Amino acid sequence: MTEQEKIQILIKKINDADAIVVGTASGMSAAGGLRYYYQDDDDYKKIAGGLREKYGDKNLFDAYYDRRIAKGEHWALLLRSIKHLYDIDIPEVYIELYEILHGKNYYIVTTNQDAQLFRVFPEDKITRLQGDARYFQCKNRCHDKIYYNKEIIDELIPKIQNDSLPEDLIPVCPRCGGEMVDWVRSREFLQGKEYEREYNRYIDFIRRNADRKILFLELGVGMMTPMFIKEPFMNMTYQLPDAYYITVNPKHAIIPKEIASKSLDIQDDIAFVLKGVLGKSTDNLRRQDKDNIFDSGRIY
Repeated sequence: MTEQEKIQILIKKINDADAIVVGTASGMSAAGGLRYYYQDDDDYKKIAGGLREKYGDKNLFDAYYDRRIAKGEHWALLLRSIKHLYDIDIPEVYIELYEILHGKNYYIVTTNQDAQLFRVFPEDKITRLQGDARYFQCKNRCHDKIYYNKEIIDELIPKIQNDSLPEDLIPVCPRCGGEMVDWVRSREFLQGKEYEREYNRYIDFIRRNADRKILFLELGVGMMTPMFIKEPFMNMTYQLPDAYYITVNPKHAIIPKEIASKSLDIQDDIAFVLKGVLGKSTDNLRRQDKDNIFDSGRIY
């Protein structure tokens, strides 16, 4: 079956579905041009500044976990990367996903922390399974609150000196005085009331539509954290009578034999697939190099 034939099946499944559950992960970000977390591109060079040459890290993922980087330098990387997410134009793939889903009964679950979905979709249609870089939390988790950080990001960026934030300017918790951290999955991740509210909203959508014709559409979910989206989508497709599973991923479009008759793999760039669904030209696009896609296996 050709990729174009698969896109036609995708279009039919979207149109026929009573409910659509979309799962997005790092491949969606990459399809939208956000690749600095694994590539040594211009965005990464701007975020890292002189730290790129100082430590030799060639992407934000490696730099973020480099233990040689001092606390103030780490905060400079963090502030600049979050500022980048606030300032960039909305990636086209998110706008086109909205065009596809608009007017339909849908819900989105994501492991991305880049917050781009929130620039297009209503908040009550999204569940963040691994947090959101636009928020800070107390590192000590002394209380159950997350803090929107745009104002403090704008305030602190100009105070970075020599690629480092002075340590006396590092944000601290208003309750205990401990250091703040970004609200993203880690050993300190605050999985509190906000997280539970969103997670329960996602589960409620599944329950309300479990006996209907439900499409699980997976966009760019790899093998770094398959337990959050990929494995639940596969399991629910197996269990629910009228469920269908479609995975779009140029490298990790995997179909278990147990659900092969209820599934479709599209091993192509998400940006091309979404334009194909909408009948738009792809003349201005360039496919991602499959050999240069983020491989989470290297960190295990």
